[in-house]
Amino acid sequence: MNQKQILLFATSILVLFLSYSGIQPYDRATWLMEVLPVLIALPILCSTYKKFPLTNLLYILIFFHAIVLMVGGIYTYARVPLGFEIATWFGLDRNPYDKIGHFMQGFVPVMVAREVLIRNHILVKGKMLSFIVICIVLAISASYELIEWAAALSLGQGAEEFLGTQGYEWDTQSDMFFALIGAIVALLLLSKWHDRQIAKLM
Repeated sequence: MNQKQILLFATSILVLFLSYSGIQPYDRATWLMEVLPVLIALPILCSTYKKFPLTNLLYILIFFHAIVLMVGGIYTYARVPLGFEIATWFGLDRNPYDKIGHFMQGFVPVMVAREVLIRNHILVKGKMLSFIVICIVLAISASYELIEWAAALSLGQGAEEFLGTQGYEWDTQSDMFFALIGAIVALLLLSKWHDRQIAKLM
């Protein structure tokens, strides 16, 4: 199978899972807010594929990030079964699945930003590039927290499932911290692999 066929297959899986996730989610409004990034990203990726195809690494990362978002949409982040299993393993008093989501919020967007900046010759590889893409991730994370705040103000108690704070007063700060960790880990682990794939495209 070539890249196009693999991407069509992966897109079909995401569309099917997206449809399944929306059949009977725990909370319909929360589901919509959680899967909205997927609903936005898929059409953009499809429409830009011919002019600006991404590296295979980036497509893989986006695929798994979409799965994390949709699973959170089905159950709400505070009720994902995997999160309860992790809480049991590590003796945690709250479901940590939302932290997985925010880790991915740093892990994947940092590589997207890195690829866009390098391939458009905006920045060259180096410390400044790493600094800028981490700043971009923190800006995305902070923007998401502002969206959550707006949802809380407009929906009142109805936003509780979307916020997923589970009574933790420092949830906003810890969410951004996990996004920061995700970004740093991705840069440390994937940058060289990413560079090789970008070189092939360019």
